[in-house]
Amino acid sequence: MIVKKSISLKGIFEFAGHHIWWLISYMLIVALLYEVAGFHWISIPWLPVSLVGTAVAFYVGFKNNQSYDRVWEARKIWGAIVNSSRSWGIMVNSFVRNNENTRYSHRELQEIKQKLIYRHISWLYTLREQMLVPTQWEHVNLKHLFGRLAAKRRERYGVGRFQNYLNEKQMSDYFFDESQLETAANKATQIINFQSLYIAELEEKQILHMRRQLEMQELLTAFYDHQGRAERIKKFPLPRQYANLSFLFNCFFIFLLPLGIVAEFAKLGEAGVWLMIPFGTIVGWIYVVMELIGDYSENPFEGLGTDIPMLSICRTIEIDLLQMLGETTLPEPIQPVNDVLM
Repeated sequence: MIVKKSISLKGIFEFAGHHIWWLISYMLIVALLYEVAGFHWISIPWLPVSLVGTAVAFYVGFKNNQSYDRVWEARKIWGAIVNSSRSWGIMVNSFVRNNENTRYSHRELQEIKQKLIYRHISWLYTLREQMLVPTQWEHVNLKHLFGRLAAKRRERYGVGRFQNYLNEKQMSDYFFDESQLETAANKATQIINFQSLYIAELEEKQILHMRRQLEMQELLTAFYDHQGRAERIKKFPLPRQYANLSFLFNCFFIFLLPLGIVAEFAKLGEAGVWLMIPFGTIVGWIYVVMELIGDYSENPFEGLGTDIPMLSICRTIEIDLLQMLGETTLPEPIQPVNDVLM
């Protein structure tokens, strides 16, 4: 997530500046063919080109709206995880206690609370890691140069800048079930399953009243619901007929653009044709940027700077839950790096 109020020119050009060069080259070639080689027949009427441009703008706008919906839904899912996690913390803190039939020491009860809280924190970080596993339609899995550029962008402006966010103590505290999860196809799912089995065991030992156990089981079901909704966005892409055709329509319009405006600029005089180059480049670049914004927003769990800040959210929940346990040694909140928060 980009946290800076306004994006600098440097940031804009790092994102899409490289497209300017091929646009300038293409506009220059058309201008040379028209003005120097005398190929006036390459020009076409502007009216049909403008109709294509209008249609493409509507289509790209539709795609961008759908991409934004996916990003916002992903953020709402993780917002719900925050709320449910805090509810889990207060349930653990208030429900796990002695009753008239039990005489557990304060240390024993604290260990039970820690186990429930620590395992939940491990679920958070495990779910995040699963969400970051690349799918075949994400940029990093593109072929040849495009895939290498995406991997480089992921390392320089995404998750690559946020490594080693858990120290050894956190790893040993939270991931105590790791040996039991080695063969699990979905580790996050099994962690919630372990939580369910454990609170059922606590109910058998009369540490939890049956009604309280059922309330906690309902909350675990809510965590499954949040996880499933996140997995739905991750595993189901924006339908490719919308995403890919938007790109093709953009290419088609940019191909027609200089052919439609070269004759119009030629009417301005001898230098008019050459003015077509900067103006055509600006118009084409705007369409390219609109396409890129939708393209990089449609996958909110891709590990790029345009993702929702899952790591920051996990750390916020971790701090809240540890404070509920009464711990005083707390990890530091995740800070933005180069105006990007992951």
